[in-house]
Amino acid sequence: MSQTKQPESYYLGFDIGGTKCAIVLGDQDFNIYEKIFFDTNVERGPEAILNDFKKYSHKIFESYDQKKLVKIGISCGGPLDSKKGIIKSPPNLPGWDEVEIIDIFKKEFKVDVAIQNDANACAIAEWMMGAGVGTENMIFLTFGTGMGAGLILNGKIYAGTNDLGGEVGHVRMADEGPIGFGKAGSFEGFCSGGGIAQLGKSYVQDKIEAGEQVDFCPTVDLISSITAKSIFEAAIKGDKDAMKIVKVSAKYLGIGLSILIDILNPECIVIGSIYARNEEIFRPLIYDVLKKEVIPEALEVCKIVPAKLGDSIGDYAALCVAMQ
Repeated sequence: MSQTKQPESYYLGFDIGGTKCAIVLGDQDFNIYEKIFFDTNVERGPEAILNDFKKYSHKIFESYDQKKLVKIGISCGGPLDSKKGIIKSPPNLPGWDEVEIIDIFKKEFKVDVAIQNDANACAIAEWMMGAGVGTENMIFLTFGTGMGAGLILNGKIYAGTNDLGGEVGHVRMADEGPIGFGKAGSFEGFCSGGGIAQLGKSYVQDKIEAGEQVDFCPTVDLISSITAKSIFEAAIKGDKDAMKIVKVSAKYLGIGLSILIDILNPECIVIGSIYARNEEIFRPLIYDVLKKEVIPEALEVCKIVPAKLGDSIGDYAALCVAMQ
């Protein structure tokens, strides 16, 4: 929501993505006044992209008093060093090797700058203004293209010793299975868009080769077009084969949640993207697992809820890093 009045003070959020970047201006009450998007075009390299952040920010200062800027928050895919403010060769940002981004922006804008990886930034946003408001111990799971976690423990983001806290997608859940985070049978393999698509393709291939009919994908030629979205759409319509694939993902989601609840004893687990869009299917399936696996007293105090901010989370994530 763009506001017409000028804020008394404001924050800037910089979202650095492999495809698009964004600058968001907002105040401490989460009112958003300006949003600017631009294509990353990663082949340009970090210097050109960072110069765009500078250029568009200075354009904002033509309408908003720069002296009222309190702080800048940055959300970026890892790996990175949040303490030193260095981006360290993220796979979606080729050429971003040891980029000292906090020092660069501090020098340019003369304010404090903070950075978090994108999962942590989204966790902070859901904690400050979404489904996790009022909790001290909250876990945010991305469950989208990949499976990552942001951990809010004792009222603070937990990044780990070198910003690798919350890399739950790398945990091996089975000896074999779909590949996620470079590991077959990983949590990300079973619980991500790409992983569920792999599950579906493998399942359908086996069924068709055995001479059996699969209604939502009747021929071998269509296997390559299977996506997590097409599987869930078919499952919602009552397709039994699609539902079997969903049940596999739900089983491992339940196991992964059980581990997290038993170890971290959170008040709340907020799950985004695929879970948030398909909660009605997932919820009873994961609770079948949780009731068998989790310490009852820990399950009793933990609510599992869909992310609240939806597609708007990107607008708020970097901004909340600044405000946190």
